[in-house]
Amino acid sequence: MKSIEKDGREFEEIGDTQVDETVAPDTQLNSENMDGDAKKTQIYSSNNRLRHGNAGYLKYVSLVVLTIQNAALGLSMRYARTRDVVMFSSAAAVFMAEIVKLLICILLVMKESGNVKKGFHTMYATVVLNIKDTLRVCVPSFLYVVQNNLLYVSASNLDAATYQVTYQLKLLTTAFFAVIVLKRKLKRWQWCALGLLAGGVALVQLSSAAKETKTTANLQDQSKVIGFSAALAACFISGFAGIYFEKVLKESDISVWMRNVQLSLLSLPFAAITYLIKDPAKDLLKGFDGFVWYLVVLQAAGGLIVAVVVKYADNILKGFATSVAIVISCVASMYIFDFHLTVQFALGTVLVIGSIFLYGYVPKKKEPRTSLSV
Repeated sequence: MKSIEKDGREFEEIGDTQVDETVAPDTQLNSENMDGDAKKTQIYSSNNRLRHGNAGYLKYVSLVVLTIQNAALGLSMRYARTRDVVMFSSAAAVFMAEIVKLLICILLVMKESGNVKKGFHTMYATVVLNIKDTLRVCVPSFLYVVQNNLLYVSASNLDAATYQVTYQLKLLTTAFFAVIVLKRKLKRWQWCALGLLAGGVALVQLSSAAKETKTTANLQDQSKVIGFSAALAACFISGFAGIYFEKVLKESDISVWMRNVQLSLLSLPFAAITYLIKDPAKDLLKGFDGFVWYLVVLQAAGGLIVAVVVKYADNILKGFATSVAIVISCVASMYIFDFHLTVQFALGTVLVIGSIFLYGYVPKKKEPRTSLSV
Protein backbone atom coordinates (compact mmCIF):
# COMPACT_ATOMS: atom_id res chain seq x y z
CA MET A 1 0.00 0.00 0.00
CA LYS A 2 1.51 3.34 -0.97
CA SER A 3 0.47 6.98 -0.81
CA ILE A 4 -0.22 9.02 -3.94
CA GLU A 5 -0.61 12.78 -4.05
CA LYS A 6 -3.12 14.08 -6.59
CA ASP A 7 -4.69 17.56 -6.88
CA GLY A 8 -3.40 18.47 -3.41
CA ARG A 9 -5.08 15.44 -1.79
CA GLU A 10 -3.51 12.23 -0.50
CA PHE A 11 -4.73 8.87 -1.85
CA GLU A 12 -3.85 5.40 -0.60
CA GLU A 13 -3.63 2.81 -3.34
CA ILE A 14 -5.04 -0.57 -2.26
CA GLY A 15 -4.59 -3.03 -5.08
CA ASP A 16 -6.13 -1.40 -8.15
CA THR A 17 -8.41 0.85 -6.07
CA GLN A 18 -7.51 4.39 -5.08
CA VAL A 19 -9.04 5.63 -1.80
CA ASP A 20 -9.27 9.31 -0.97
CA GLU A 21 -8.03 9.77 2.60
CA THR A 22 -9.71 13.19 2.90
CA VAL A 23 -13.14 11.57 2.46
CA ALA A 24 -14.59 9.24 5.06
CA PRO A 25 -14.65 5.57 3.90
CA ASP A 26 -18.35 5.21 4.83
CA THR A 27 -19.18 8.15 2.58
CA GLN A 28 -17.38 6.54 -0.35
CA LEU A 29 -19.20 3.25 0.18
CA ASN A 30 -22.54 5.07 0.37
CA SER A 31 -21.72 6.85 -2.90
CA GLU A 32 -21.03 3.51 -4.58
CA ASN A 33 -24.27 2.07 -3.18
CA MET A 34 -26.19 5.13 -4.34
CA ASP A 35 -24.75 4.71 -7.80
CA GLY A 36 -25.89 1.08 -7.83
CA ASP A 37 -29.34 2.00 -6.54
CA ALA A 38 -29.62 4.77 -9.10
CA LYS A 39 -28.78 2.32 -11.87
CA LYS A 40 -31.36 -0.16 -10.58
CA THR A 41 -33.96 2.60 -10.36
CA GLN A 42 -33.14 3.71 -13.89
CA ILE A 43 -33.48 0.16 -15.22
CA TYR A 44 -36.75 -0.35 -13.30
CA SER A 45 -38.13 2.96 -14.61
CA SER A 46 -37.26 2.10 -18.21
CA ASN A 47 -38.83 -1.36 -17.86
CA ASN A 48 -41.89 0.18 -16.25
CA ARG A 49 -42.24 2.72 -19.09
CA LEU A 50 -41.90 -0.11 -21.61
CA ARG A 51 -44.52 -2.15 -19.78
CA HIS A 52 -46.95 0.77 -19.59
CA GLY A 53 -46.29 1.54 -23.25
CA ASN A 54 -47.15 -2.04 -24.25
CA ALA A 55 -50.26 -1.96 -22.04
CA GLY A 56 -51.39 1.30 -23.65
CA TYR A 57 -50.81 -0.15 -27.11
CA LEU A 58 -52.75 -3.32 -26.25
CA LYS A 59 -55.56 -1.23 -24.74
CA TYR A 60 -56.29 0.69 -27.92
CA VAL A 61 -55.71 -2.27 -30.23
CA SER A 62 -58.14 -4.40 -28.21
CA LEU A 63 -60.72 -1.58 -28.24
CA VAL A 64 -60.49 -1.21 -32.02
CA VAL A 65 -60.84 -4.98 -32.43
CA LEU A 66 -63.81 -5.05 -30.00
CA THR A 67 -65.54 -2.24 -31.93
CA ILE A 68 -65.10 -4.04 -35.25
CA GLN A 69 -66.17 -7.37 -33.74
CA ASN A 70 -69.30 -5.90 -32.10
CA ALA A 71 -70.41 -4.17 -35.27
CA ALA A 72 -69.47 -7.03 -37.59
CA LEU A 73 -71.16 -9.75 -35.51
CA GLY A 74 -74.64 -8.20 -35.58
CA LEU A 75 -74.39 -7.33 -39.28
CA SER A 76 -72.94 -10.73 -40.19
CA MET A 77 -75.53 -12.72 -38.24
CA ARG A 78 -78.35 -10.83 -39.93
CA TYR A 79 -76.80 -11.19 -43.38
CA ALA A 80 -76.11 -14.91 -42.84
CA ARG A 81 -79.79 -15.53 -41.94
CA THR A 82 -81.18 -13.53 -44.89
CA ARG A 83 -79.06 -14.92 -47.77
CA ASP A 84 -80.81 -16.88 -50.51
CA VAL A 85 -78.61 -19.96 -50.09
CA VAL A 86 -78.89 -23.34 -48.36
CA MET A 87 -79.49 -22.30 -44.77
CA PHE A 88 -77.14 -23.57 -42.06
CA SER A 89 -78.24 -24.70 -38.61
CA SER A 90 -77.75 -21.96 -36.02
CA ALA A 91 -77.34 -24.64 -33.32
CA ALA A 92 -74.55 -26.22 -35.39
CA ALA A 93 -72.87 -22.80 -35.72
CA VAL A 94 -72.96 -22.34 -31.93
CA PHE A 95 -71.48 -25.84 -31.47
CA MET A 96 -68.64 -25.15 -33.92
CA ALA A 97 -67.97 -21.75 -32.30
CA GLU A 98 -67.41 -23.50 -28.96
CA ILE A 99 -64.91 -25.87 -30.58
CA VAL A 100 -63.01 -22.96 -32.16
CA LYS A 101 -63.05 -21.07 -28.85
CA LEU A 102 -61.70 -24.13 -27.01
CA LEU A 103 -58.82 -24.52 -29.47
CA ILE A 104 -57.90 -20.82 -29.18
CA CYS A 105 -57.96 -20.99 -25.36
CA ILE A 106 -55.79 -24.13 -25.31
CA LEU A 107 -53.17 -22.33 -27.43
CA LEU A 108 -53.29 -19.31 -25.09
CA VAL A 109 -52.86 -21.54 -22.00
CA MET A 110 -49.84 -23.21 -23.62
CA LYS A 111 -48.32 -19.82 -24.38
CA GLU A 112 -49.02 -18.72 -20.82
CA SER A 113 -47.41 -21.90 -19.44
CA GLY A 114 -44.29 -21.59 -21.56
CA ASN A 115 -44.40 -24.83 -23.56
CA VAL A 116 -46.81 -27.52 -24.81
CA LYS A 117 -45.95 -30.18 -22.21
CA LYS A 118 -46.30 -27.81 -19.27
CA GLY A 119 -49.51 -26.41 -20.74
CA PHE A 120 -51.14 -29.84 -21.00
CA HIS A 121 -49.95 -30.72 -17.50
CA THR A 122 -51.48 -27.50 -16.15
CA MET A 123 -54.78 -28.14 -17.95
CA TYR A 124 -54.91 -31.74 -16.67
CA ALA A 125 -54.23 -30.63 -13.09
CA THR A 126 -56.78 -27.80 -13.24
CA VAL A 127 -59.58 -29.33 -15.31
CA VAL A 128 -59.43 -33.05 -14.49
CA LEU A 129 -57.80 -33.42 -11.07
CA ASN A 130 -59.71 -30.41 -9.70
CA ILE A 131 -63.05 -31.58 -11.12
CA LYS A 132 -65.16 -29.95 -8.40
CA ASP A 133 -63.82 -26.54 -9.35
CA THR A 134 -64.38 -27.27 -13.06
CA LEU A 135 -68.03 -28.17 -12.43
CA ARG A 136 -68.57 -24.70 -10.93
CA VAL A 137 -68.68 -23.27 -14.46
CA CYS A 138 -71.47 -25.66 -15.55
CA VAL A 139 -74.08 -22.96 -14.98
CA PRO A 140 -72.53 -20.26 -17.21
CA SER A 141 -71.57 -22.94 -19.77
CA PHE A 142 -75.20 -23.94 -20.22
CA LEU A 143 -76.44 -20.33 -20.13
CA TYR A 144 -74.00 -19.10 -22.78
CA VAL A 145 -75.10 -21.86 -25.18
CA VAL A 146 -78.75 -20.87 -24.71
CA GLN A 147 -77.85 -17.18 -25.08
CA ASN A 148 -75.98 -17.69 -28.36
CA ASN A 149 -78.86 -19.68 -29.82
CA LEU A 150 -81.31 -16.94 -28.78
CA LEU A 151 -79.15 -14.32 -30.49
CA TYR A 152 -79.54 -16.18 -33.79
CA VAL A 153 -83.33 -16.17 -33.27
CA SER A 154 -83.23 -12.43 -32.60
CA ALA A 155 -81.01 -11.74 -35.63
CA SER A 156 -83.40 -13.75 -37.80
CA ASN A 157 -86.35 -11.52 -36.80
CA LEU A 158 -84.85 -8.06 -36.23
CA ASP A 159 -82.84 -5.86 -38.55
CA ALA A 160 -79.17 -5.46 -37.60
CA ALA A 161 -79.47 -1.90 -36.25
CA THR A 162 -82.49 -2.70 -34.03
CA TYR A 163 -80.82 -5.90 -32.83
CA GLN A 164 -77.61 -4.06 -31.95
CA VAL A 165 -79.37 -1.35 -29.95
CA THR A 166 -81.78 -3.74 -28.21
CA TYR A 167 -78.98 -6.05 -27.10
CA GLN A 168 -77.49 -3.18 -25.07
CA LEU A 169 -80.18 -3.98 -22.48
CA LYS A 170 -77.61 -6.48 -21.18
CA LEU A 171 -76.11 -3.48 -19.34
CA LEU A 172 -79.36 -3.15 -17.37
CA THR A 173 -79.63 -6.88 -16.62
CA THR A 174 -75.96 -7.10 -15.64
CA ALA A 175 -76.41 -4.20 -13.20
CA PHE A 176 -79.54 -5.89 -11.80
CA PHE A 177 -77.74 -9.16 -11.09
CA ALA A 178 -74.66 -7.32 -9.76
CA VAL A 179 -76.91 -5.74 -7.11
CA ILE A 180 -78.66 -9.05 -6.32
CA VAL A 181 -75.73 -11.51 -6.47
CA LEU A 182 -72.62 -9.41 -5.72
CA LYS A 183 -74.42 -6.94 -3.40
CA ARG A 184 -73.03 -3.97 -5.31
CA LYS A 185 -74.40 -0.50 -4.72
CA LEU A 186 -75.08 1.59 -7.80
CA LYS A 187 -74.52 5.34 -7.83
CA ARG A 188 -77.36 7.74 -8.58
CA TRP A 189 -76.08 8.51 -12.07
CA GLN A 190 -75.90 4.77 -12.82
CA TRP A 191 -79.59 4.36 -11.97
CA CYS A 192 -80.31 7.34 -14.24
CA ALA A 193 -78.25 5.69 -16.97
CA LEU A 194 -80.30 2.49 -16.71
CA GLY A 195 -83.51 4.53 -17.00
CA LEU A 196 -82.16 6.28 -20.13
CA LEU A 197 -81.17 2.89 -21.55
CA ALA A 198 -84.65 1.43 -21.08
CA GLY A 199 -86.24 4.54 -22.60
CA GLY A 200 -83.88 4.50 -25.58
CA VAL A 201 -84.51 0.83 -26.36
CA ALA A 202 -88.28 1.42 -26.06
CA LEU A 203 -88.06 4.24 -28.63
CA VAL A 204 -86.05 2.03 -30.99
CA GLN A 205 -88.53 -0.82 -30.67
CA LEU A 206 -91.54 1.45 -31.28
CA SER A 207 -89.78 2.91 -34.31
CA SER A 208 -88.94 -0.50 -35.80
CA ALA A 209 -92.44 -1.85 -35.13
CA ALA A 210 -93.86 0.56 -37.70
CA LYS A 211 -91.47 -0.59 -40.44
CA GLU A 212 -92.00 -3.40 -42.87
CA THR A 213 -89.32 -6.07 -42.77
CA LYS A 214 -87.89 -7.23 -46.07
CA THR A 215 -88.50 -10.97 -46.49
CA THR A 216 -86.26 -13.50 -48.21
CA ALA A 217 -86.59 -17.10 -49.32
CA ASN A 218 -85.20 -18.31 -45.99
CA LEU A 219 -87.08 -15.81 -43.81
CA GLN A 220 -90.65 -15.56 -45.02
CA ASP A 221 -92.32 -15.03 -41.64
CA GLN A 222 -90.40 -12.67 -39.39
CA SER A 223 -91.84 -11.59 -36.04
CA LYS A 224 -90.53 -8.51 -34.28
CA VAL A 225 -92.17 -9.74 -31.06
CA ILE A 226 -90.23 -13.01 -31.24
CA GLY A 227 -87.04 -11.14 -32.14
CA PHE A 228 -87.36 -8.71 -29.24
CA SER A 229 -88.35 -11.47 -26.80
CA ALA A 230 -85.32 -13.53 -27.83
CA ALA A 231 -83.00 -10.52 -27.45
CA LEU A 232 -84.49 -9.66 -24.05
CA ALA A 233 -84.10 -13.25 -22.83
CA ALA A 234 -80.51 -13.28 -24.12
CA CYS A 235 -79.83 -10.06 -22.18
CA PHE A 236 -81.09 -11.56 -18.91
CA ILE A 237 -79.08 -14.74 -19.48
CA SER A 238 -75.99 -12.71 -20.41
CA GLY A 239 -76.33 -10.57 -17.28
CA PHE A 240 -76.67 -13.50 -14.88
CA ALA A 241 -74.02 -15.67 -16.58
CA GLY A 242 -71.55 -12.77 -16.68
CA ILE A 243 -71.96 -11.94 -12.98
CA TYR A 244 -71.79 -15.63 -12.01
CA PHE A 245 -68.62 -16.11 -14.06
CA GLU A 246 -67.09 -12.94 -12.56
CA LYS A 247 -67.79 -14.31 -9.08
CA VAL A 248 -66.07 -17.60 -9.98
CA LEU A 249 -63.05 -15.73 -11.40
CA LYS A 250 -62.65 -13.58 -8.28
CA GLU A 251 -62.90 -16.52 -5.88
CA SER A 252 -59.88 -18.33 -7.39
CA ASP A 253 -56.44 -17.58 -8.81
CA ILE A 254 -57.01 -19.55 -12.03
CA SER A 255 -56.25 -17.53 -15.17
CA VAL A 256 -59.08 -16.26 -17.37
CA TRP A 257 -57.83 -18.40 -20.31
CA MET A 258 -57.91 -21.57 -18.19
CA ARG A 259 -61.41 -20.69 -17.04
CA ASN A 260 -62.43 -20.32 -20.68
CA VAL A 261 -61.00 -23.80 -21.39
CA GLN A 262 -63.25 -25.17 -18.63
CA LEU A 263 -66.17 -23.11 -19.95
CA SER A 264 -65.82 -24.36 -23.54
CA LEU A 265 -65.28 -28.00 -22.51
CA LEU A 266 -68.52 -27.98 -20.53
CA SER A 267 -70.37 -25.98 -23.20
CA LEU A 268 -69.72 -28.62 -25.90
CA PRO A 269 -72.15 -31.26 -24.49
CA PHE A 270 -74.87 -28.64 -24.02
CA ALA A 271 -74.33 -27.29 -27.55
CA ALA A 272 -74.41 -30.83 -29.02
CA ILE A 273 -77.65 -31.67 -27.20
CA THR A 274 -79.22 -28.39 -28.38
CA TYR A 275 -78.29 -29.23 -31.97
CA LEU A 276 -79.71 -32.78 -31.72
CA ILE A 277 -82.98 -31.47 -30.28
CA LYS A 278 -83.38 -28.54 -32.68
CA ASP A 279 -82.07 -29.99 -35.98
CA PRO A 280 -81.85 -33.79 -35.62
CA ALA A 281 -82.34 -34.51 -39.32
CA LYS A 282 -79.95 -31.88 -40.69
CA ASP A 283 -76.30 -32.64 -41.45
CA LEU A 284 -74.02 -30.87 -39.00
CA LEU A 285 -72.11 -28.84 -41.60
CA LYS A 286 -74.92 -28.43 -44.13
CA GLY A 287 -74.91 -24.88 -45.51
CA PHE A 288 -71.48 -24.11 -44.02
CA ASP A 289 -69.66 -22.01 -46.61
CA GLY A 290 -66.80 -19.53 -46.18
CA PHE A 291 -69.05 -16.81 -44.79
CA VAL A 292 -70.55 -19.08 -42.13
CA TRP A 293 -67.08 -20.22 -41.03
CA TYR A 294 -66.07 -16.56 -40.76
CA LEU A 295 -69.15 -15.97 -38.58
CA VAL A 296 -68.22 -18.96 -36.37
CA VAL A 297 -64.70 -17.60 -35.78
CA LEU A 298 -66.08 -14.09 -35.17
CA GLN A 299 -68.50 -15.36 -32.53
CA ALA A 300 -65.83 -17.52 -30.87
CA ALA A 301 -63.40 -14.61 -30.65
CA GLY A 302 -65.97 -12.24 -29.12
CA GLY A 303 -65.72 -13.44 -25.52
CA LEU A 304 -61.93 -13.60 -25.66
CA ILE A 305 -61.67 -10.04 -26.97
CA VAL A 306 -63.89 -8.81 -24.13
CA ALA A 307 -61.55 -10.56 -21.65
CA VAL A 308 -58.57 -8.63 -23.06
CA VAL A 309 -60.48 -5.32 -23.01
CA VAL A 310 -61.55 -5.85 -19.38
CA LYS A 311 -57.87 -6.39 -18.48
CA TYR A 312 -56.39 -3.38 -20.28
CA ALA A 313 -59.19 -0.79 -20.73
CA ASP A 314 -61.63 1.05 -18.49
CA ASN A 315 -65.43 1.25 -18.66
CA ILE A 316 -65.48 4.59 -20.50
CA LEU A 317 -63.30 3.32 -23.35
CA LYS A 318 -65.29 0.08 -23.50
CA GLY A 319 -68.49 2.14 -23.68
CA PHE A 320 -66.99 4.23 -26.44
CA ALA A 321 -66.19 1.05 -28.43
CA THR A 322 -69.77 -0.20 -27.98
CA SER A 323 -71.21 3.16 -29.02
CA VAL A 324 -69.10 3.33 -32.18
CA ALA A 325 -70.19 -0.23 -33.00
CA ILE A 326 -73.86 0.84 -32.77
CA VAL A 327 -73.25 3.78 -35.11
CA ILE A 328 -71.39 1.54 -37.59
CA SER A 329 -74.26 -0.98 -37.51
CA CYS A 330 -76.86 1.70 -38.19
CA VAL A 331 -74.92 3.26 -41.08
CA ALA A 332 -74.01 -0.11 -42.61
CA SER A 333 -77.62 -1.31 -42.34
CA MET A 334 -78.75 1.59 -44.55
CA TYR A 335 -76.57 0.34 -47.40
CA ILE A 336 -76.67 -3.43 -46.88
CA PHE A 337 -80.26 -4.03 -45.72
CA ASP A 338 -82.03 -0.92 -47.07
CA PHE A 339 -82.59 0.29 -43.50
CA HIS A 340 -84.42 3.63 -43.15
CA LEU A 341 -83.30 5.78 -40.23
CA THR A 342 -86.09 7.71 -38.51
CA VAL A 343 -85.94 10.56 -36.00
CA GLN A 344 -87.45 8.30 -33.34
CA PHE A 345 -84.85 5.58 -33.94
CA ALA A 346 -82.01 8.15 -33.92
CA LEU A 347 -83.26 9.67 -30.63
CA GLY A 348 -83.49 6.22 -29.04
CA THR A 349 -79.98 5.37 -30.21
CA VAL A 350 -78.59 8.64 -28.78
CA LEU A 351 -80.22 7.82 -25.41
CA VAL A 352 -78.71 4.33 -25.42
CA ILE A 353 -75.21 5.62 -26.29
CA GLY A 354 -75.51 8.35 -23.64
CA SER A 355 -76.58 5.81 -21.02
CA ILE A 356 -73.51 3.66 -21.77
CA PHE A 357 -71.17 6.60 -21.12
CA LEU A 358 -73.12 7.74 -18.05
CA TYR A 359 -73.09 4.27 -16.49
CA GLY A 360 -69.32 3.94 -16.94
CA TYR A 361 -68.60 7.44 -15.65
CA VAL A 362 -66.13 7.54 -12.75
CA PRO A 363 -65.87 10.95 -11.02
CA LYS A 364 -62.40 12.23 -10.17
CA LYS A 365 -61.56 12.16 -6.49
CA LYS A 366 -61.10 15.56 -4.92
CA GLU A 367 -57.53 16.27 -3.86
CA PRO A 368 -57.27 16.95 -0.11
CA ARG A 369 -56.53 20.59 0.72
CA THR A 370 -53.42 21.32 2.75
CA SER A 371 -52.07 24.40 4.45
CA LEU A 372 -49.89 24.99 1.37
CA SER A 373 -52.90 24.92 -0.97
CA VAL A 374 -53.93 28.28 -2.38
